[in-house]
Amino acid sequence: MNVGQGIKMAFSSIWANKMRSMLTMLGIIIGVTAVIALVALGKGTTKQVTEQVQGLGSTLLTVTITGRGSATTLDYDDAITLTDIEGISSAAPVNTQNATVKFGRDSVSVNIIGTNSSYLDVQSYALASGRFIGQIDLDLKQKVAVIGSATAEELFGLDDPVGQYVLINGIRHKIVGLLAEKGDSSAGSNDELVIVPLSTAERVFRSLGVRTIYVQVDSEEQMDSVSSRLEQELASHFRGNTNSYRLFSQQDLLATVTSVSDTLTVALGGIAAISLIVGGIGIMNIMLVSVTERTREIGIRKAIGARRRDILLQFLIEAIVLSGSGGLLGIAFGYGVSQLVSRTMSMDVVYSLDVTLLAVGFSIAIGILFGIFPANKAARLKPIEALRFD
Repeated sequence: MNVGQGIKMAFSSIWANKMRSMLTMLGIIIGVTAVIALVALGKGTTKQVTEQVQGLGSTLLTVTITGRGSATTLDYDDAITLTDIEGISSAAPVNTQNATVKFGRDSVSVNIIGTNSSYLDVQSYALASGRFIGQIDLDLKQKVAVIGSATAEELFGLDDPVGQYVLINGIRHKIVGLLAEKGDSSAGSNDELVIVPLSTAERVFRSLGVRTIYVQVDSEEQMDSVSSRLEQELASHFRGNTNSYRLFSQQDLLATVTSVSDTLTVALGGIAAISLIVGGIGIMNIMLVSVTERTREIGIRKAIGARRRDILLQFLIEAIVLSGSGGLLGIAFGYGVSQLVSRTMSMDVVYSLDVTLLAVGFSIAIGILFGIFPANKAARLKPIEALRFD
């Protein structure tokens, strides 16, 4: 018997027991579907987060001041001196507070960011109208504000808020600029904020100094050297206490996010693959039942000249066809489920040809592995015993 005849006989046997065959393939279908869908969604999430992190800039360094003793902040002047380091184009010290912003009867609780004029470029924002805060606003402690698009929509609807006055912590501020929409990131919305001069924030909130400094480096090639110089400067300022500050780049954050996401994807894919093994056990079980039911058929075939390897090949091909068909159906369902979840939850999906081929190959391997024992049992039946009437 050749392989073609074996495949034809396998499909005939499967078709003769459609319901049983479908239930047998169900474990393989579920396993492959889960592997394809989970890996696609996992890779899509990784891509989405990666794009968000890269959107913040690959040459951005973030300095977080944790402090030493009672000194938990850094003076603005000390923070600005960091720009004297070669390779740093600009720095935006930040004093962040949460407060209620009111306009008429409407109010919203948002982050108030006290900073300087470099914040616009360092954080890759753009203006929709008006202007950004300038150095003169910091020098004169002007009560001016630049508002995010989401906050502006909540307070002013579709009207341009530039020129209007809002109350921040009960103090009147004039809106001089409106930020263009930036969208969400892994840290939350980038449009729900109000930006004021750092000196104004210090006065309004009675909170001196900064805890975060965003540093823009001239090029990626200078990231390592600038990081080393920054650590030297900060260590000098805090007298060698390296626990007083944290320094990380977007590249570090991206590497961490990618590593965690890849680990979760592999873990989810591994868990899903367990169902493939369960499906393989189902195939072995049903093939053993099939051997018992078809004992007389095996005896007749051997009596008319079928060799042991012919019987072995026949049942092995049936197991492979069952698992392979389940794998192909699982791919179709996997693509469909991932697309459904993507559209329902607004998630990106990234399909991997390697994972798809691996899932199909694994399902076929499961068929071979769990089909050998039943096939061997069928092949070892003796014609006399197979044809014996009870």
